[in-house]
Amino acid sequence: MPQVPREPKYDGGGRLQDLVAAADDSVKAALSTGKGISEFLSTIDKLSKSDMEAIVDEAITLLESFYVHLPLKRAMHAVDPLQRLRLLRRHLSQVASELAFHHEMTDIFTSLRDLHTNYILPSHFARIVAFLPFRVEACIENGRRTYIVSKTTSGFSHPNFVSGVEIEHWNGIPIERAVDIAASYHAGSNPEARHARGVAGLTKRAMNIAPPPDEEWVTVGYKSLGGQSLETRIDWTISDLPAEIQAGTPEMSVEAAAAFGLDLEGDTFQRVNKMLFAQEIVAAKRNINSAQAVIAASGGTLQSAAALTGTESTMPDVFSARVVEVDGRKYSYVRIFTFNVGADEPFVNEFRRLIELPEMPDDGLIIDVRGNGGGLIWAGERLLQLLTPKTVEPSRFQFIYTPSCLELCKSVKAFKDWAPSLQRALETGAAFSTAFPITAPERCNDIGQGYYGPTVLITDARCYSTTDIFTAGFRDHQVGTILGVDGNTGAGGANVWTVDIINQFFVNAGLPSPLGVLPKGANFRVAVRRTLRVGPEAGTELEDLGVPPDERHDVTRTDVLNDNVDLIAHAARLLAGKRAYRFRVTQSRVDGKIQLDLVTMGVEYVDVFVNGRPQASLDVVGDSVRSTTSAPPGAKIELRGYAVGQLVCSRRLTAQP
Repeated sequence: MPQVPREPKYDGGGRLQDLVAAADDSVKAALSTGKGISEFLSTIDKLSKSDMEAIVDEAITLLESFYVHLPLKRAMHAVDPLQRLRLLRRHLSQVASELAFHHEMTDIFTSLRDLHTNYILPSHFARIVAFLPFRVEACIENGRRTYIVSKTTSGFSHPNFVSGVEIEHWNGIPIERAVDIAASYHAGSNPEARHARGVAGLTKRAMNIAPPPDEEWVTVGYKSLGGQSLETRIDWTISDLPAEIQAGTPEMSVEAAAAFGLDLEGDTFQRVNKMLFAQEIVAAKRNINSAQAVIAASGGTLQSAAALTGTESTMPDVFSARVVEVDGRKYSYVRIFTFNVGADEPFVNEFRRLIELPEMPDDGLIIDVRGNGGGLIWAGERLLQLLTPKTVEPSRFQFIYTPSCLELCKSVKAFKDWAPSLQRALETGAAFSTAFPITAPERCNDIGQGYYGPTVLITDARCYSTTDIFTAGFRDHQVGTILGVDGNTGAGGANVWTVDIINQFFVNAGLPSPLGVLPKGANFRVAVRRTLRVGPEAGTELEDLGVPPDERHDVTRTDVLNDNVDLIAHAARLLAGKRAYRFRVTQSRVDGKIQLDLVTMGVEYVDVFVNGRPQASLDVVGDSVRSTTSAPPGAKIELRGYAVGQLVCSRRLTAQP
């Protein structure tokens, strides 16, 4: 085999100080903490043998008492995490080091193929990340999957190793095999999800749930833009992350904290990507928070103060909105980066504001949730109503039967609905409780439809947790077409709690918790309630199965290097043949009654309801119709538009004074 030329290690832009010098002020402080792996390992705190024993004992109790997927994981992946933990407990004296202990613990939890259920390393690991100053993405070229450098960090300068080069080897291993090896360190629950995690994990390590890389640097073999095979060496860096800012969010209740479905690793990877490749988002978030504080002091709002222009979002780290044009037609495009927000109301209101902006076309909407690791389940499920005239049915959730889950549900008001079926399980031997929603059905339908054009949802194998639930709801309510760049979503169907949340519920109920406080800031997360789908596939588990797309898009080199233009064009073509409706309503009070003036398109007749009771059914003539009805101030008015006997539009209003 011919020798691949190895380039010298360039001292110019490849050094950490160059990354710091080029960084935006919003991330400079975090990057300034950077260090090499050997320097970091020399400073870590040390767990004692008794600390390790406490962690293992807690893990055994947690999985035995609360882990809802334990029977499924044993069956689907032929694993026995409890036996492995017991063996580790027995042989702790033979564990060579703290780092070896963390490797064994993370390997046990990774074997579950469940990104919800994690061992969280002590705080001297959990507060930091490891990264390489470039990003690798997979695409299809000439029918072959290739791996290219999509972005490099500001301040990283190299004459040949630039965006667009193709990775051929990783530490001497052919890149396809290197991705497979990297995937084995991640807990994706299906092959598509594991591959996606393997690609992302080449250049990032979320050290809250994984130890640092074994190697201090990587040797990358790549094909230059000129077609020459070259090789270069790049060091790993360990640093802090910029603090996430949730300004204006009220302190979260324990009930809200218990309504999360979040891929912690995916969320951490998103934060790394913002720090390295989208520093403008971090800066914009800080600027908006500063503006909000000033404006709120004067009694105004961010929008009314004209602090935003065009399709800019008040939540730039959550949403990105713009108009895209394909084949001479314009469409609305909204990227939802995360559902990880402190409250659902601001999230839903901001999405609604964006899709109803006058700049945003109403002939078709593309919603892109690729890479979204989930977050607040309430936020994801309440969003669906804005996209459909149908009544939204939230997903259902089940506890596993254990004495601890039964005690929890009997004692905590929020879980009373689950208690009777768990009590019956003592006699019937049922494995799970009856299924109930986490998001109240009335809250899933309190706003109503806000967009009347056709919708395409773009997914990938890194869509997880709340994003899986949102995608399943999109499919189950037949909202629109799902276009996937992978053959499945991440398949994470659960509500996840930390040990702290479990302990808080027991303490608030005046009961002793079966779990304790772990040493050195270590922690666990556990899938405590599993998700079941509704609609045509009612009762189907979401975990491990996920949601396959209606149509597949193979990511192209142009997508990776030019803002997904081929992917967006594919989505637009799916919208081009779909019917768009109009359903604009103006209300006024005339002679004590509510007058409703509707401007419509594609609607044949409209039914009017006040406080749930039918009032009128009106034919639409010339795309407009007027209705006058008795409705006291504050009454709930619903308008339903039909075409060819099918409900196609709806609008909910509150009667004005």
